[in-house]
Amino acid sequence: MKILVTVKEVAEVDDEFEIDGLDIAESSLEYDLNEWDDYAIEEAVQTSEAHDDVEVVTVTVGPERAEETIRMALAKGADRAIRIWDDALEEAQFLDIETKAALIAAVAEEEQPDLVLSGVQAGDDSNGATGVALAEAIGFEWAAVVNELELDADSGVAAVHRELEGGIEELTDVELPAVLTIQTGINEPRYASLRGIRQAQRKPLEARDLSEIGLDADIVDSSIERTSMYEPESESDATVWEGSAEETAAELAAFLRDKGVVEG
Repeated sequence: MKILVTVKEVAEVDDEFEIDGLDIAESSLEYDLNEWDDYAIEEAVQTSEAHDDVEVVTVTVGPERAEETIRMALAKGADRAIRIWDDALEEAQFLDIETKAALIAAVAEEEQPDLVLSGVQAGDDSNGATGVALAEAIGFEWAAVVNELELDADSGVAAVHRELEGGIEELTDVELPAVLTIQTGINEPRYASLRGIRQAQRKPLEARDLSEIGLDADIVDSSIERTSMYEPESESDATVWEGSAEETAAELAAFLRDKGVVEG
């Protein structure tokens, strides 16, 4: 059995940041493994530990810098990794959902996984649609926002709990091959051990360009265009009171009276 896990390196913005053209300045960014993908990795590794002959492969779209993030997935138990990047991707203004899905789909078609796990969303753009778009691209069954998974590898069925709006949970069976988007809280992601980090340096990490996955530069063409980037103006500053509860309560009451929220 093979599990393909999509992994994304996400940008975290400093509290104080600068804008450079149509993007946040690189000096204001720090990069880390996407939180939701961390849970997907853990779920895949736990599955490999519970079943025989399970291979866990991660795939990411990102520049060479992202290999540090990918190595963390390998250190946590993934068997090998694939990184997709190309000059055309480097030059693109940004990659929309359809492009990301097409890139990962090209790898999935080569790897022929039985199960694809993806984080529900990414911490930087929060689209929450790449996993479902991927399922459509490769013709797999899918279930989104999965917070509990029981896999019957012999029968090829995944019993999943899905988190729906209004606190409702749905229990359903999904036939493999399938794409599942994993919600935080489904497990407790492990820390990468020192031994795991050392082993990760020896695990295969293959970099592929567009031609190597059967695609060309036209894949980055998009009908979506970013036209501006700016920091919204703040209408008012926050007021912070310091001191004991008694002191701050009186100050808050006076503030509310001045604003006409409460009567004197």
